[in-house]
Amino acid sequence: MSITAEKKSELIKEHAREDGDTGSPEVQVAILTSRIQTLTEHFKSHAKDNHSRRGLLMMVNKRRSLLDYLRKKDAQRYTDLIGKLGLRK
Repeated sequence: MSITAEKKSELIKEHAREDGDTGSPEVQVAILTSRIQTLTEHFKSHAKDNHSRRGLLMMVNKRRSLLDYLRKKDAQRYTDLIGKLGLRK
């Protein structure tokens, strides 16, 4: 249910603001989004896995907090990230 190291490094490379950037909100949100999508697929075949569901809810809340922070700090970066990840309908 975790993402591979290759996928994680690809996400970091794609969303990093500079070389070696792994802690910016953009990178963190991208990684969380990938993990959330993986867990969502997992729940299609394991509907009663409540322990993983708790982890999913914690990840969604963490992503929401990071997005709120980014929107408050820099609205342009927020809208760029939302568009790139396709989070809002």
